[in-house]
Amino acid sequence: MSLSSKGRSRAYAAAALALVAVSTACNKDKLLQVTDPDLLNVADYKTPAAANALRYGVISLFDGAFDGGGDAFTIITGNMSDELLSSDTFDTRLTINARKSDEINSDMEGSYRAVQKTRTNAEAAIDILKTSQPTPTFNRGQLYMYLGYSEIMLAEGWCSGVPLSKEDGVTTTFGDPLTSDSLFKIAAVHFDSALALADTSKDVRYGSEIGKARALLSLKQYATAATTVADVPQTYKLVSQHSPQSSSNGMWSSTTNGNTRYRLSTLEGDPPAGGTVPNGLPFLQTPNDPRMLWAPSTRAGFSGAFSKQPNLLKYARYDDGIISNGIEAKLIIIENQLQDPANDVAVFNALNALRASGPPVVTAMPVTAMPTTHDGMITLFFTERAYWLWLTGHRLGDLRRLVRNYHRPTESVFPTGKLTPPLSGTYGPSTSLHIPFGEKNNPKYTACLDNGTDKP
Repeated sequence: MSLSSKGRSRAYAAAALALVAVSTACNKDKLLQVTDPDLLNVADYKTPAAANALRYGVISLFDGAFDGGGDAFTIITGNMSDELLSSDTFDTRLTINARKSDEINSDMEGSYRAVQKTRTNAEAAIDILKTSQPTPTFNRGQLYMYLGYSEIMLAEGWCSGVPLSKEDGVTTTFGDPLTSDSLFKIAAVHFDSALALADTSKDVRYGSEIGKARALLSLKQYATAATTVADVPQTYKLVSQHSPQSSSNGMWSSTTNGNTRYRLSTLEGDPPAGGTVPNGLPFLQTPNDPRMLWAPSTRAGFSGAFSKQPNLLKYARYDDGIISNGIEAKLIIIENQLQDPANDVAVFNALNALRASGPPVVTAMPVTAMPTTHDGMITLFFTERAYWLWLTGHRLGDLRRLVRNYHRPTESVFPTGKLTPPLSGTYGPSTSLHIPFGEKNNPKYTACLDNGTDKP
C-alpha cells in the first residue's frame, strides 16, 4: 500500500521525531538547546544570498506599510482627506476622518511605526548590501528608492516634526524633529542615490525619478521636477505586490470585504462659507469615470449606521497597488506649466491629451469647461490629478500642497462643516496625522512643530 504525499510527510516527521528522542534520551538539556529560525542577527545576512533575502524583506515591509493592511498609509491618508469615510465604531479612525487628529491613537501609531520600520530596515540593508552584495548596484538603488518613498510618506502624512532615528542592532541614535521641507529634501537626496545606482534597472530609474519629482513639487521646484521625469514612459508603473501568500490589497479589504471599517467617499462635508458644493470631490460618479471604478452594494459598514457600502472595482483582493506611474509623471510636467497663468490654455489642452491617451482613455472635457480664471485652472488641475491618482496615497499630500504652496485657506480645501451623515458633529482643524505619543521615548521630540495644521 502506498502513502499519499501528506501521508509520507507525516511518516517522515514521525521518523525524525523518533530520531531526536533517541539521540537526546540521555541528555534532556540537548532537546531544549535548539536554534530558533525566526531569530536572525545582522551577521546572518552578510552573505550575498542572505543579503538578497534582506532586500526582499524591506520590499515586503514597504508594501505592508503602504497598502497592505487595514490602516496602511493609503487608507489613513484617504480617511484624513476626501477619498474615504470611516464607517467604524472606533474613535481611533472616526477622529481622523473628522480632522481631529491626536497623538494618542493606538491604530495610527501602528501605521506610523510601520513606515518608520521600513525606513530603518532599508538603511540597514543598504549598508549590508554595500559589502556583501555590491553588484548589481541596482539592488541597493532599489532600497534607496523605497527609503525615499518612506520619507515622502512621513512628510506628506504626518505633521511637521518627524524625527529620523537610527538603529544598528545594538544602539539607537535618536533623531532631531525635522520640518516637512527637511524630510522632502532628505528624500530627494536618497532618490539621487538610487538613480546613481540604477544602472540598467528601468524600474529603479523611473520610480526614483517620479519619487524625486514628487518631493520637489512640495519644495516648489516645479521646473526641476518636470525635467526629472521627462523620460518616464506614460505606461510605467511602480507597484506594491499582494498575493494569498502575503497580504490582500489593503484598500480593497478595508472598503469592500464584508462589513468594512472604511467607506468610499464622495462629496464629503458641507459647502464652505460662500460656496454651493462640498470641498470633497464627486469621486463616485454614475456612469463611472473609468479612473474611479465602483459599484453599489447592499453591504453594511462595521458600524450598523452605515448601509449600502460602495464596492471598490479599481482593485480586486490581490491586485497590485500603485505607488507611482507614468500618468503621475505627465501630471508633474503639466503642473510646471500651471505655474504661469499665460499657460492656462496649454494646461487645459494637456489635461485633455492625457485623457485621450490614458490608460484608461477618458472622454475629453469640452472647451466650455475651461476655467476663465487662473485660480479656476488650479482647481481643475488638482481635480484631474485627484481622479487620476485616486486611492494611491497622493490626495492628502496634494491637499496640504494646496494650502502651503498655493495659499488656499484650509477650509476651502479640506472637508469642512458638518460631518457626512450618518456621522454627526463637525470637522476639526487637522490637516495631517499627529506624530504618535510613543515618539516621546525620543528625548529630542516633544510635539508636532505645527500642531497638525498647515498654514497658507
